[in-house]
Amino acid sequence: MATRLVNFTVGSQDADMVESPRENMHDLTGKVAFITGIARGQGRSHAVLLAEHGADIVGVDICEQVDTVGYPLATKDDLAETVAMVEATGRRIQASVVDIRDHDRLTEAANDGFAEFGRLDIVLANAGVLATQLRPYTKSRQAWQDSLDILITGAWNTLQCTVPLMIEAGNGGAIVLTSSTAGIHITNTTFDGGYDAYTAAKWAVVGLMRSYAGTLAKHNIRVNTIHPTGVNTPMVTSEHFAKFTSEQTEVVQSYANALPVPMVEPIDISRSVLHLVSESGRYITGHKMVVDAGQTTVGVAGEGSANLTFDPKA
Repeated sequence: MATRLVNFTVGSQDADMVESPRENMHDLTGKVAFITGIARGQGRSHAVLLAEHGADIVGVDICEQVDTVGYPLATKDDLAETVAMVEATGRRIQASVVDIRDHDRLTEAANDGFAEFGRLDIVLANAGVLATQLRPYTKSRQAWQDSLDILITGAWNTLQCTVPLMIEAGNGGAIVLTSSTAGIHITNTTFDGGYDAYTAAKWAVVGLMRSYAGTLAKHNIRVNTIHPTGVNTPMVTSEHFAKFTSEQTEVVQSYANALPVPMVEPIDISRSVLHLVSESGRYITGHKMVVDAGQTTVGVAGEGSANLTFDPKA
């Protein structure tokens, strides 16, 4: 059966309703991406995948410990490894040690990247922590404040530092803020400041996304959130998280996946991010992209992640 190619006009532009099957809808050649939390985990995975598809990278990470976080955070060695991995793709990267709570320093990093590469097309507000506490919650109030400062104020700082550069460049673009399944479905409190703040911030990120998506649409800048289930990173594979899950079995059950996997890999999230920031997602904005193995969308009939207690030595 023959395929008829139909042309139509959108404004002053002609477009083909049928695209070439050889067209690479994920080609990011000539684009520049700004990524927070780049030293390891999802941030590293995003950076490498976007670089493999042609993007140059500007990245930041705190590379030091936050007192209320019970698992080891990324180091300068981790950041150097990410730099090497991006450079191995043939793309350029400018990486620096920055705490996203520091608005001035974050602005400096964004401006330096813009000066180096001359444009900014993609922003991934990815950096985050899970400052869950173990009983008797002696650092609960500080964990609440640290979590809000990083997860929501840090995301806002990232937007404030990068959006003016995207508008100035005039190339449109895409922003993805990392939320969580904790920002979609209802879960009960543990009375721990770190856990409560994580839940509150992940919901708040959605409101931030919707607000910016509406304002930036006229600049052809799309803004979305991504909502992963548990991801195979040190945040949830640590000894600290194993102890948390053993204390909070009721909470853990509420995060059971429908598909028979306890968690997904960073690349699973990165592939959805790639879709959102590339040509294939060109008309997606104000959207909550859920990558959750069915956790928030369907009932759990099988094992899934119902026994979400991880052995960090396994």
